[in-house]
Amino acid sequence: MENDKGQVVDLYIPRKCSATGRLITAKDHASVQINIGDVDANGRYTGAYKTYALSGFVRSLGEADDSLNRLATQDGYLKNVWSYSQ
Repeated sequence: MENDKGQVVDLYIPRKCSATGRLITAKDHASVQINIGDVDANGRYTGAYKTYALSGFVRSLGEADDSLNRLATQDGYLKNVWSYSQ
C-alpha cells in the first residue's frame, strides 16, 4: 500500500519465487534470495544486479541449481549451460 506521497508503507511485502511464481511466505525459512551483480568488460562491478528468489519448495526438491541455471541463461548471465531435456 502507498501513502499520498507515493511511498510504500507496508511492513511486509511478500516475494515471489523466480522459478515457480509461487508466493514466498513469511514462515518459509528455507527460501533464499540471490543477487547477481553485473560487470563491465574489465570485470568491474557496475552497481547493477539481478535478484533471484528461490522458495523452500524448489530447494527441497533439489531443483534450485537447475532453476538458477535456467533463469541466469534466460537473462544472459550464462551461455551453453542449461538446455531443455525430458
